[in-house]
Amino acid sequence: MNKGKVLAPLNSMEDFNRDISYHVCRGDDNQIVLVGHLKDRFHDVRMELMVDYESLKINTARVNFVRHPSVDCPNVAWRMETLVGFTIGRGLSRKLQEIFGGGEGCGNLRVMLMGLLPLAMNVKAAAGFSDEQEMLESIREHLTGSCAGYAKRP
Repeated sequence: MNKGKVLAPLNSMEDFNRDISYHVCRGDDNQIVLVGHLKDRFHDVRMELMVDYESLKINTARVNFVRHPSVDCPNVAWRMETLVGFTIGRGLSRKLQEIFGGGEGCGNLRVMLMGLLPLAMNVKAAAGFSDEQEMLESIREHLTGSCAGYAKRP
């Protein structure tokens, strides 16, 4: 027992929790709706993107900074619009680094988008399947070579 020792109070980052959630659904006009939400003690950031189902081209992209640690955080919101016209697929990581990297960007938006945008490829690859195992095989087929989970097999 530490008699006589006073423990230093925790700072706000020593007991920290961050939740990032994604919701994906089919929208009107052959669109995929992608919604992301990041929430922690300092942030409440919500984004929504509309993606063309056939081409996977981003048609709309917006973000709302409900809560943020700096008055400057919302200044990057306009950068979401530069995603409009981009087709989800090869070059995604590079594009997100280009738009949201560095001192003028936002690492939180980049992280959110890196998890959210590939889900549009999953929606397309899973189309038409009611059997979950068949759907997973179709996703594997379509996404082979995109990550370690879908590595190319000899």
